[in-house]
Amino acid sequence: MKWVECPRDSWQGFKGFIPTAQKVAYLKRLLEAGFTHLDLTSFVSPKWVPQHADAEAVLAELPPPEGREYLVIIANEKGLERALQAQGVTSVGYPFSISETFQRKNVGKTIAQSWEQVARMREMAPDRLNFVVYLSMAFGNPYGDPWSPELAVEFVGRLREMGIHEIALADTYGVATAEVIGKTLEAVVRAFGPEGIGAHLHSRPETTLEKVDAVLASGVRWLEGALGGIGGCPFAGDDLVGNLGTERVLPHLARKGLEVGVRLGSLAELAGEAVLLRTRYA
Repeated sequence: MKWVECPRDSWQGFKGFIPTAQKVAYLKRLLEAGFTHLDLTSFVSPKWVPQHADAEAVLAELPPPEGREYLVIIANEKGLERALQAQGVTSVGYPFSISETFQRKNVGKTIAQSWEQVARMREMAPDRLNFVVYLSMAFGNPYGDPWSPELAVEFVGRLREMGIHEIALADTYGVATAEVIGKTLEAVVRAFGPEGIGAHLHSRPETTLEKVDAVLASGVRWLEGALGGIGGCPFAGDDLVGNLGTERVLPHLARKGLEVGVRLGSLAELAGEAVLLRTRYA
């Protein structure tokens, strides 16, 4: 089972800037607790995401990955170039929306332009760097743009043909039901198998575990979330919609015999730290 902890996603919408030293200290505590896959910062313009203007400085203060995954989000070739020059980056993640409207809003490009950009970046990325695509709005969208499980399968297939093997489907809007999540992932798994397929979901707390169970039933064994359930979905108009809460999901997985190597006894304290950061800086 692969669990990606996403402090980058938690912090990116905070209005107050978290000092670099505090970010580094928190990330080091995650590493000490056994988290091995971190989505920890982004190389995008500080104009759009000022919280991660210190991306290079944060990475420079972390221990070498040494088999762990340090993932950063990029939106274009410039971001990829920064990632290639930064210390410790093992993976880059590109957000690619199935929704035309959201792709324009999020990265300022059409879907057609984005296919061209992904192809260029894939060619730029050396073999040592893992290239991940996040299929946002993969379970529907609020804009009336075309969507279906079959469309998600089509996007995954085209990415695989381009040599991109790690693809996480994201419920960006945060309101997809467990049934829709399950049916979509099942369609993708039928076509390509579960290897390299992930789910980055947003949810209200009371529906978190049923969505997790829908993912597991599909055969997918890559999930993402954040301590405290913080961050994730500014579009739903519901303050209770956020990332899957790590402190709820990991014990649930453990009860099913799915371990991720994190010390479960550390989760309550770490979640408290995450909430404290939100209180101070959000």
